[in-house]
Amino acid sequence: MQKNTAFFVSITLFVSLFSRQPLAQDLRPPAYPLITHDPYFSVWSTTDKLTDSPTRHWTGKPQSLEGIVRVDGQAYQFLGAVPTTYEAIASTGETQAYPAKYMFKKPSSGWEKTDYAATGWTSGTGPFGDTPEAKTKWTNNGSSNASTDIYYRREFNYDGNADPSKLVLSINHDDDVEVYLNGTKILDKPDYLNEYVYLPLSAAGQKAIRKGKNVLAVHCVSPRGGSFIDVGIFNPVKTTGVTTATQTGVTVSATQTNYTFSAGPVNLAVTFMSPLLLDELDVVARPITYVTFEVRSEDRKSHSVQVFLSESGTLATNTIGQEVVLKAGQAPGLIYQTVGTEAQPILAKKGDNVRIDWGYAYLAVPQESGNQTGNGMAPGLKQAFLKTGQLPTDNKASVPGNKPRAAADVALATVLDFGNVSKPANKHLMLAYDDLYSVQYFKQNLRPWWRRDEKTTMPALLQTAEKDYSRLKEKCEKFDNRLRADAKKAGGKEYADLCVLAYRQAIAAHKIVAGPKGETLFLSKENFSNGSIGTVDITYPSAPMFLLYNPTLLKGMMEPIFQYSESGRWKKPFAAHDVGTYPLANGQTYGEDMPVEECGNMLLLTGAISRAEGNGEYAKQHWKTLTTWVEYLKKDGFDPSNQLCTDDFAGHIARNANLSVKAILGIAAYGQMAAQLGDKATAESYLKTAREMAVKWQQLALDKTPAQKEHYDLTFENQDDSWSQKYNLVWDKLLGLDIFPKEVTAIEIDYYLTKQKPYGLPLDSRKTYTKSDWIIWTATLAKSDRDFEAFVKPVWRYVNETPTRVPLSDWHETTNAKQVGFQARSVVGGYFIKMLEGKLNK
Repeated sequence: MQKNTAFFVSITLFVSLFSRQPLAQDLRPPAYPLITHDPYFSVWSTTDKLTDSPTRHWTGKPQSLEGIVRVDGQAYQFLGAVPTTYEAIASTGETQAYPAKYMFKKPSSGWEKTDYAATGWTSGTGPFGDTPEAKTKWTNNGSSNASTDIYYRREFNYDGNADPSKLVLSINHDDDVEVYLNGTKILDKPDYLNEYVYLPLSAAGQKAIRKGKNVLAVHCVSPRGGSFIDVGIFNPVKTTGVTTATQTGVTVSATQTNYTFSAGPVNLAVTFMSPLLLDELDVVARPITYVTFEVRSEDRKSHSVQVFLSESGTLATNTIGQEVVLKAGQAPGLIYQTVGTEAQPILAKKGDNVRIDWGYAYLAVPQESGNQTGNGMAPGLKQAFLKTGQLPTDNKASVPGNKPRAAADVALATVLDFGNVSKPANKHLMLAYDDLYSVQYFKQNLRPWWRRDEKTTMPALLQTAEKDYSRLKEKCEKFDNRLRADAKKAGGKEYADLCVLAYRQAIAAHKIVAGPKGETLFLSKENFSNGSIGTVDITYPSAPMFLLYNPTLLKGMMEPIFQYSESGRWKKPFAAHDVGTYPLANGQTYGEDMPVEECGNMLLLTGAISRAEGNGEYAKQHWKTLTTWVEYLKKDGFDPSNQLCTDDFAGHIARNANLSVKAILGIAAYGQMAAQLGDKATAESYLKTAREMAVKWQQLALDKTPAQKEHYDLTFENQDDSWSQKYNLVWDKLLGLDIFPKEVTAIEIDYYLTKQKPYGLPLDSRKTYTKSDWIIWTATLAKSDRDFEAFVKPVWRYVNETPTRVPLSDWHETTNAKQVGFQARSVVGGYFIKMLEGKLNK
């Protein structure tokens, strides 16, 4: 009886996945989410076909997953392209440190030539800089040995076998760099990078390289900020690929990405499911993605089928050359493999373009007939499967001497043997990450939420997840359908497509941890916008999705800022911008305050929580702090001085009309919360102040340029014809504040419709770039569905047509759909503001 029940579930799941494909979406995502849990455990496919590129961390670095299905002995690759490997001719520190001679003052002429005698130079080890990756310290400030310049020379041997025209320069520099090879300048590159890139070796470099001894000479200048330089030469080596399966479809839903393939006489469905169900905090906090493989015989004949999946060691490292250790394990009902760095530098790195290099990646499968796991040298694991359909039983894939090995060389792997398939069948595995400690919070290392009791281990969590598989599969299916239907009802089909794509990204740009008192903290990372942690003006645009589905998580985003002020660590009379640089939340690191911006954000979001929950209890907990902030806005918020706002990339601006709206509505939200708490006098006072400010705002912001359509300016009393999206007005509507006359938004919407570009409404009159989250907020001001959809359709077109294949960027150019900056950020949670309107205005 038990076997029959299991078979019935299997058939139900299988049929539902294959039948989904005819309803595949029209939207082509810029990138496809595969594993989406937090800023470190986040893997994507950046091509429409799953085999056209290696899978990548959201930062763009390869974190390779490979999948192969073997049908009657014939292998078909369905997941991942084999990453190009780079054979070092002159290594960089990313793979291996190297000896060099260097000096900080300008050397005598001819220093770059091969016959130069480097007497008086210091011997050291490259790379050079002030980052953790540097082997020799070079800094431009703060020490007696500080210097803005570094010169270094290194020797390497070249055997002449590689084709010079195929060679590449690997470089990471901060800032300007000149590179010489055997006395010939081969590169002169300004500015800086914060990652290694491969550049084709120039024609001059191809001529300069010679068989035998070569000299690479480098000059780097770092006048300010960080310092780093590393240069090497590599030969790209492409591995012969396996025949690819024919991809027949792909569908992205809120919690799942489903692919279908044809592999000879067998059809294969592969589903990546990250069950980010916000009504179950313990589930959404589990860093575990399920991958389900479902096969059926196309010709109804019996076929031998095995599925192979491997996970590169780079999922547990910041750089490809870091050495890792591999281990096998088992728990009741499960077998698993793990990989992690030998060094385990827990919370030792902070920054933006950084990947985790502590903790352990897991690959786990149910302990049942036909399932195998293994670890070792990546090529050996793959070759064994191609030949036999199994993992190697000998030591051919073993790491020599079982010693730590460079992450890019090794992998974890599993084989799921379906046996002879004539009827539909499915199997699944789990990919997980145990980060041990997730963030440092005011000098205290905090566990992830799932490990808050100090007792739960990853093997135990995997067992729980395995027992939950069927339930979560069904619940995710229902939730995905409901989200799409609710979004379509709120804003139309294109709007629903955007919300679906944004859902996992918005959550995975955060980490859920247990705070010092056991409270829920939901800490964001500013992905590719400086790496700050807990930034208020990231929380603000992200908030609608979490207000809609679980306000506890929005509180978890705001608590660090409240606690920062209330602990006395932050002493200013306005809210902080952030609490550090991810993952170190030890205090603001952003170089400049945004006083009006952050006070307004915190007041408005606290007001939104109070309205969503129907009471002012959360506001009551922080009333003293909110009062300090609202008084700041009363004094300095209406007519803001020259300062940054959340759109800091646009630069400083004084008398910002949209920022003034935020201040006015923040004051009004405080009055509304006072009313909820029974303080009628305070409520009336602050609401009156806000209304008086709104009257004055209309007078100062109204554009007075002759012959222009009526609208409100970018700044107060602006003599030029200017405009800006007044997206902050949306809270007047959503919170039912009624501070501004409705004709203000009607005038603005009418005007914005005349300013649209092919890929959206520009942010303001200064540039043609935009922020897609703010467009959706602005669109929500519209009275009619027609006008709302008129703003949304160009955003949908941007997402569908952008040539920039990265996890969704919220900052793009409206003329050509190219990314301007930012990617994989949580602010796309702001797309849900139209759906939130329905909840708050019920």
